[in-house]
Amino acid sequence: MTQFDERERAFEAKFARDEEMQFRIAARRNRLLGQWAARQMGLNEAEAESYAKDVVRSDFEEAGEHDVIRKVMGDLTAAGVDIDEETVREAMRNKEVDARRQIIESTNL
Repeated sequence: MTQFDERERAFEAKFARDEEMQFRIAARRNRLLGQWAARQMGLNEAEAESYAKDVVRSDFEEAGEHDVIRKVMGDLTAAGVDIDEETVREAMRNKEVDARRQIIESTNL
């Protein structure tokens, strides 16, 4: 195997690891956002866990985070929570930081 082939395989492996890490962070972020939204709606613990899973699943509808924001905003509004989209987006950004930290900590154990 040539040095070029080795570098190519290393880059491909790094790309795969990075993509997997991004997927895991996004899924954790969505779960944390779902738990946050569940608290805003006053759901009990079992309902909150179920709702958080629904939020994670909602991310598979389309590329990007728009589907998650749309779901959470719709559910919060339907539950009578007075909240704007920017507050939900800010919560999502905060949960992404938390998710990244949690994933990195769990891989460093």
